[in-house]
Amino acid sequence: MKKRNKIAAALLAALFAPAATALAQNTLRSAYFTEGYVYRHQMNPAFASERNYVGMPILGNFNVGLQSNIGLSTFLYKTPSGDLTTFLNESVSSNEFLDKLKDRNRLNLDLNLNIISFGFHKWGGFNTFDLSVKSGTRMNLPGGLFEFAKVGMQNGYTEYNLEDLGIYTNNYAEIALGHSRQITDKLRVGAKVKFLLGIYNADFHANNMRLVLSDDKWMVSGDGEFTSAGIVDIPTKMKTKNVTNEQGVVTGTEQEEELDFDNIDTGDPIGGFGMAFDFGATYQLREDLELSMALLDLGWISYKNATQASMMMEPWEFDGFHDVPFDSDEAAPGMSIEDQIDNLTDDLEDLFQMKAQGKGRKAKALGATLNIGALYTLPYYDKLKFGFLESTRINGRYSWSEGRFSANVAPVKCFDASISYAISSFGSSFGWIANFHTRGFNLFLGSNHQFFKVTPQFIPAGRANMNFSIGINFPFGSLASND
Repeated sequence: MKKRNKIAAALLAALFAPAATALAQNTLRSAYFTEGYVYRHQMNPAFASERNYVGMPILGNFNVGLQSNIGLSTFLYKTPSGDLTTFLNESVSSNEFLDKLKDRNRLNLDLNLNIISFGFHKWGGFNTFDLSVKSGTRMNLPGGLFEFAKVGMQNGYTEYNLEDLGIYTNNYAEIALGHSRQITDKLRVGAKVKFLLGIYNADFHANNMRLVLSDDKWMVSGDGEFTSAGIVDIPTKMKTKNVTNEQGVVTGTEQEEELDFDNIDTGDPIGGFGMAFDFGATYQLREDLELSMALLDLGWISYKNATQASMMMEPWEFDGFHDVPFDSDEAAPGMSIEDQIDNLTDDLEDLFQMKAQGKGRKAKALGATLNIGALYTLPYYDKLKFGFLESTRINGRYSWSEGRFSANVAPVKCFDASISYAISSFGSSFGWIANFHTRGFNLFLGSNHQFFKVTPQFIPAGRANMNFSIGINFPFGSLASND
């Protein structure tokens, strides 16, 4: 197996491994205009539920999703015999594979879990309480990473510049208190204050990682940072390194403090505290046209004991991965997958050399979301409404935007539904919600990104866009008019 394939496999494993264990915040945007959906206030705090409600613990509002502008079909191909193979197989041409990639390949994983939630009409408005857990991972994978994996070195010398390579994960508990009220017959406003308990936050990014491949040696240089805080504690270790002069001659050795990923331990279960705010408003411009806007998650979490490290500024040599075959058939006899992963991890430490910078307080912004909506009601059939929602996530290199058109129908008082079509930074997708809501019981099922073709492992075969929401709640009291 070629050395570049081993490195490529390890790079991809390193980037995708965190996603398998951590799913950031996600809401059912397909239900933004569904008036019987009790959690509309999570997308705009000005919205009020038609009745008081109590959510079933854990299952009141469960939302999980995956979103990407690439998919499994980008990396897996059929051989002439009908078997599946990866993009590294020589039967897959470079042009066929590289044409499917973007300059910036994105991957988002989200989990939103409401533990306790209720809302009630009182004090001149509508009030909400939510205790929830929010978790998410964001990845940016430059196209050059995959080009390196597929093409490797050509004509004895090749350079790859991996810009904007990064992984970010944020996991926290949230206690949210909200209130909305009618200001005039046309204007309604709402706000929330959120108390945040940081569980785990990690951020790795390489602003400019350079790989120089030549016949005699491979050189790596990079400018990047890594921080980790919360329930995962990464210790440090001392490592002896060679000191070289400008001609590359070793002149001595020195001790350097690096992160020790072999001895990761459990840190503080609550590693940080913070606050955030939501603001929203709706305005009835005409009898048949309602406008709405909300700005969510304006806040931060401050971690008290964050591990900080930086990539080496000076170039260093890397001699490849050892005993980590890309194909399982090439594994040495008796070498388990656990052994291979251990070896891969050791070699990754040599590739991504992170110099420890100590521990200290670190503040992390949540990343804000801006929602702008317009809802049109048919004048001759007010049970059918058409909406447009523009959502923008403001989160640095992990920002994204989406425009979603929806048709919303409420044929009877106890049932409403919506279908929607969205165009976003991740491509296009189809969404829906079916919502049964009567006094005493509410059940909804929905999705922002519906998939239609899956692999036997139930993974979307096209773009990796999938989302599922379910909720069981208990509405009570009379239908509310404007507070």
